[in-house]
Amino acid sequence: MSDDPSLRRIREAILREWRGADEPLDLNHRISQPGKFLRAILQQAGATEGLDEDQVRSAWKELAGDFISRHTEPLSIKGGHLVLRVTQPAMRFHLEQMKPMLLTRIREALGADRVHSVRFQIG
Repeated sequence: MSDDPSLRRIREAILREWRGADEPLDLNHRISQPGKFLRAILQQAGATEGLDEDQVRSAWKELAGDFISRHTEPLSIKGGHLVLRVTQPAMRFHLEQMKPMLLTRIREALGADRVHSVRFQIG
């Protein structure tokens, strides 16, 4: 098509009449890119703490030892709170007594700023 301004105006007039409106200036004007919001979404979900499940599981096996790791399992870590599943109430009582020592070991292995507390859940 030629760059003749009169032909361009005629074309725009025909398209405006056919569409019932003018050509939008910017089709992406009100579209947001997902990357803009991704960090906020991940932070709210607790997924930006830098710890993955495999890292926590392997560290837990080394920190807790064979006996305790057979009766416990890391479930989640969100907001700096590590939740461990414990197989029986007696083991939970034993771990509650050891909590300060376990928390110190976990902080040394995973980072003091990443784990603030340990919680136990029987299951």
